[in-house]
Amino acid sequence: MSFQDRSLTCRDCGQAFTFTSGEQEIYASRGLTNDPGRCPDCRAIKRGQGGGGGGGGRSREMFDVVCSSCGKNTQVPFQPTSGRPVYCSDCFAQQPSRSYR
Repeated sequence: MSFQDRSLTCRDCGQAFTFTSGEQEIYASRGLTNDPGRCPDCRAIKRGQGGGGGGGGRSREMFDVVCSSCGKNTQVPFQPTSGRPVYCSDCFAQQPSRSYR
């Protein structure tokens, strides 16, 4: 299959960019059927925002807590439930793994 450079328009910034024959070959080899919608600059910005984890680009809300083991102030990405211990990352790593089966 022969590929030729193509001019596309970025959906974010509206600028034209070139979808090179080499990039098209890579897309085809990976089974990708859609053309890129963003120019390389906008792709880099989007990638830098961490938009791929299902969070929709939103920053994660963090909650201030005191570690139940060492007493250090730390933050966790969930609202703690009363009566349940909350650990800093160092103390959490030292906890024995638990099976909930």
